[in-house]
Amino acid sequence: MIYFVYLRLYNLTKNPMSKKRFLIACMFMAVLFPIHAQSFETATEAVKNMGVGWNLGNTLDACSDSRQGVESENYWGQPHTKPELMKMMKEAGFGAIRVPVTWMNHMDSSNKVDAEWMKRVHEVVDYVIDQGLYCIVNIHHDTGDGNTHWLHASTNTYNNVKARYESLWQQIAEEFKDYGEKLLFESYNEMLDEYNSWCFASFAASGNYNAIDAADAYAAINNYAQNFVDVVRATGGNNTKRNLIVNTYGACSGSGTWNTHLKDPLKEMKYPTDNAGNGHIIFEVHSYPSIVNTKDGVITGNRPLNEIRNEIDDMISALKTYLIAKGAPVIIGEWGTSNVDKAETDYDARRSHMFSFVEYFVQKTKENGIGTFYWMGLTNGTNRSVPVFNQADLAEAIVKAYYGNTDGYKFPTRDDLGTTIYEVTFNSLWSELNLTNGNVSTSTNKGIELELEEEPAPGAFQFKVYDTRKIIPITAATSTLTFTSDMGATISRVTLQSRQAGNEAVVKNVYLIKSDGTKQKMEVSAFWGCSVTEKIITGIRQLTQNPTISNPRVYNLKGQQVTNPQHGIFIQNGRKFVAK
Repeated sequence: MIYFVYLRLYNLTKNPMSKKRFLIACMFMAVLFPIHAQSFETATEAVKNMGVGWNLGNTLDACSDSRQGVESENYWGQPHTKPELMKMMKEAGFGAIRVPVTWMNHMDSSNKVDAEWMKRVHEVVDYVIDQGLYCIVNIHHDTGDGNTHWLHASTNTYNNVKARYESLWQQIAEEFKDYGEKLLFESYNEMLDEYNSWCFASFAASGNYNAIDAADAYAAINNYAQNFVDVVRATGGNNTKRNLIVNTYGACSGSGTWNTHLKDPLKEMKYPTDNAGNGHIIFEVHSYPSIVNTKDGVITGNRPLNEIRNEIDDMISALKTYLIAKGAPVIIGEWGTSNVDKAETDYDARRSHMFSFVEYFVQKTKENGIGTFYWMGLTNGTNRSVPVFNQADLAEAIVKAYYGNTDGYKFPTRDDLGTTIYEVTFNSLWSELNLTNGNVSTSTNKGIELELEEEPAPGAFQFKVYDTRKIIPITAATSTLTFTSDMGATISRVTLQSRQAGNEAVVKNVYLIKSDGTKQKMEVSAFWGCSVTEKIITGIRQLTQNPTISNPRVYNLKGQQVTNPQHGIFIQNGRKFVAK
């Protein structure tokens, strides 16, 4: 088609009278085929334009050792991702979403990715791209700490899995080859050596370092990175210029001074040879600094802010010296504080101190042209399905640190929508509902307050405290479990346990009571043997059966009068009600 148009234009130029038509035709060509004249933005431009980012964690990356279907998206406690979630993140000021994906549990023995899984990944990518956000797709828990992961930083493993790795990236690249510059590919996640060493290669070896094994691990990382770039570029289309991301060994950031080898992952990382030319490669690291002091695993207090800031400055200096100086910008693809995945986080226990860290971290990385993607928090669990933030003030702090203000951005919470209640059916004898899930410190918390909709029948329910298996009967609609010394320094779980099958309860609120008397609202979830229905009660009157109509003038939301309202929202006497 383009060749034909070219011949027509060439013939026009033979006739001097046709020059005007030729110029008009050239203008037409510029409009008709703009994609052929447009080049992708550089990697540096992309990192700048991303703004602040967020990880859709524990979702498409959730996995186990065996083959799974698309239901694996929900295996680690996250709901089915909806496009509304990405709309919320954009309206809150986030410009980029990293979508971690695990593939090994969705591949057959011939290295073929399940069609339904690829389709689902494609859908989620579209949710992000359709909002005008940058999107990063990667290979995630195919790497990591453990024997089930097939990608390890050793040249022997690389040689054995090279064909599978190439096949996987070829399939991903082909699936998205026509997507524009806002889609980026990330080669692998936190790839470790055969010792599963964090911090630097061979750290977990005898003596905490083995020079030969470390050199082998770094060589393997560079082989994977180069192979990734070569395979993606060879698929053609927009992949010939797409910005690509390669991670250091373990995604290590070089942070800290406690060992002379901490900067090795940065020093040994190479800029891959790239047919796209220089300017379309991004380096990635991860950062989870501790903002507390500990002794024998026990938190003894907050680290001084100047000490934390010095650590951030040291990390940024190392990234500039050993990575950015090689010609590629850097993104911190995951960040937070060291206990970001724990049951009690710094957000829960020392929020003001954490926010001081967040402000400095985001401001300094921006000043130095480094992109950031917060790991998974902000909105979590069923909040993503609504969608709302469960850490709205943290999301706001991140955005404010980057832009200087939050004017025009939205940070919705459940309180903006109404009151959340949980309707629980206990199907089995001794079935349990999670009131907490994960370690809770008894030194910084005093107890749990449970509020039911009505007083339970005598002997119907009890608190169950792990790991002591302590039982406390629940006798009132509002009951408090007080932590005592015999429960230990930490409690792994507290549940609402039913003493018989068929019990039902409506849970209105669950609070973790802090040592200072303040309360942190908790979300409940099924532990075993029970089912939970979550409902948000708004200003609309909730009815379990049709209302008694004394005035027959009842209208649907289209303004049409109805005589027998069923299954929907209706208006009577100027007020809305729900008929079920």
